[in-house]
Amino acid sequence: MKRSILAILIICLAFPVSNAQLWKMRRWEVEGGIGPSFFFGDIGGFSRTKNFLGLRDMSFMQTRFDINGNLKYRLTRDINLRLSLTYGMFHATDIRGSNEGRNFEASTSFFEPAFMGEYYFIKNYAENSYLFLKQKQGFMRDLFRSLDFYAFTGFGGISYNVKGNAGLVTYGITKSGFAAVIPAGLGTTLIYSPNINFGLEVGGRYAFTDFLDGYSNPQYSRANDVYYFLNFTITYKLKSGPHGLPSLR
Repeated sequence: MKRSILAILIICLAFPVSNAQLWKMRRWEVEGGIGPSFFFGDIGGFSRTKNFLGLRDMSFMQTRFDINGNLKYRLTRDINLRLSLTYGMFHATDIRGSNEGRNFEASTSFFEPAFMGEYYFIKNYAENSYLFLKQKQGFMRDLFRSLDFYAFTGFGGISYNVKGNAGLVTYGITKSGFAAVIPAGLGTTLIYSPNINFGLEVGGRYAFTDFLDGYSNPQYSRANDVYYFLNFTITYKLKSGPHGLPSLR
C-alpha cells in the first residue's frame, strides 16, 4: 500500500515537470509568409493636415506584396530567435495625393535580411499537453487555448532598386542603395497540430534612409522612410535531434 502511494506521488510530481519541457522536442521552426506591403515615403500621400493618422495613404494603388521566409529557434518557451529573409515590392505615386500636379511615380524592389527576437506574452496551453503532441493531426476544440500572441523587434538591412517615371528621372533619382532598418511588430499564431501553426503578423520598419522611393526633398521631408507588412504565415516545427540540432525525421 505504501509503495503504491509513493509511486502515485512520484508520477504526480514528475508529470508537470516533463509536461513543461515538451516544447524542447521542437525547438526549430521553419516559417513562410506572404501578404501586402505598405510604403510611406515622399512620393504620393496626403499632407498631415488632410490625413488623420496616415490612414488616407493606405490605398490599393500604393499597395504591393512581400514574401517572407524565417528560421526560428526557441531559446526558451517564451522567447524565439529568428532569422528572416524578405523579398517584395513598393509603389509610390502622386496620383490622388496632395502633390498630384508633380506627377512623380516610383516602383521599388527590395530584399531585406533581418535578425529578430520574439517574446510571447500570451502562450497557448495546447503544446503543453502530452496527448496533443501524440496526435498525428487535428484541430483543437478550444480555440483560445491554442493561440499565441507575441511582440518582436531586432535589426536588419534593406537592399533596394528603384525605377521612376520620366518626371522623377528628370528631377533626379537615387536608383539603388542599402540601409539599416529597425523592425518591430505584433503577431498571433494558431496551434493547428503538433507540427503546424497558422498565423497573422503585422510589422513596421524604420529605415535609415529617405530614398526607398528614389526621392527626397530636403525642404519638405522631415523623416526617413517607413514601411509595413501584413503577413499570413504557416509554420512547420522540426524535431530536435542530437545536441539540439534540427532533425527531419
